[in-house]
Amino acid sequence: MEAVLAQPRGFCAGVDRAIAIVERAIERFGAPIYVRHEIVHNEYVVNSLREKGAVFVDELDEVPAGATVVFSAHGVSRAVRDEADRRGFRVFDATCPLVTKVHVEVAKERREGLDVVMIGHAGHPEVEGTMGQADAGIHLVETVEDVARLEVADPARLAYVTQTTLSVDDCREVIDALKRRFPAIREPKKQDICYATQNRQDAVKFMAPQCDLVIVIGSPSSSNSSRLREVAEKMGCEARMIRNADELDPAWLEGRRRVGVTAGASAPELLVTELVERLRSLGVGSVRALDGAQEQLTFPLPRGLSGKTAVADSDG
Repeated sequence: MEAVLAQPRGFCAGVDRAIAIVERAIERFGAPIYVRHEIVHNEYVVNSLREKGAVFVDELDEVPAGATVVFSAHGVSRAVRDEADRRGFRVFDATCPLVTKVHVEVAKERREGLDVVMIGHAGHPEVEGTMGQADAGIHLVETVEDVARLEVADPARLAYVTQTTLSVDDCREVIDALKRRFPAIREPKKQDICYATQNRQDAVKFMAPQCDLVIVIGSPSSSNSSRLREVAEKMGCEARMIRNADELDPAWLEGRRRVGVTAGASAPELLVTELVERLRSLGVGSVRALDGAQEQLTFPLPRGLSGKTAVADSDG
């Protein structure tokens, strides 16, 4: 039995940056540092930061006066920013710059008098943050059926944006439905689905046909991790998503010849290493990395956090 590793996999530049912001804030200002929502959707990362002094809260009313607050990588609404300003918190914004790009698009389109359609998953923090960039005139759709039911003020003055962590293929179906129903709809100058989501899905599309099982390391709350599992299944390969190596069921490996391994953008490479060790203990003889995109993108840290000025991808 052989294992192959998708390339790229694991942390992206936005996740690296978000984690670094929390760690630097703790180093500079001391614990506790309050983080609104999970900084990224991965239990290992959240627990590690909690041990260092991060306190994760659902809402800002749980944060004491004078505290330092970090906004998660998923972004926040204008109302949350206004509340933080009103309460005088020291704030460091760990919103992924690619999510911020979508926020800027929504604000610009609303200023121009366009209604905005957001393609995304209801209840996801990124969707809530993006929808919260406008007081009105923004509509959420998840499926082609939602597009058929959509009512807008003026079909001729309409634009769309997307959640950054969607499945490229599923998103394309919804976009096509929007364009059929609203031919004048304005699309982003550059697609909103982030480079890391695209690259990891492409890597699974390349890997899955070579395997009879794909294992995705990621948290159930992680949208991009769930999409990787779905992509593998759509390629005709059985796929399982696990949080860590302990969740691997040895029965899944019975009769397998080649097992593929990948990890969502919020899953650290350490979890991949531990899974590979577990696979070796269960009979995997060789492990090799596949060819794939090499990611070099970096994002700067916010002003006020000393040290390195940028954080790079850390994919294995």
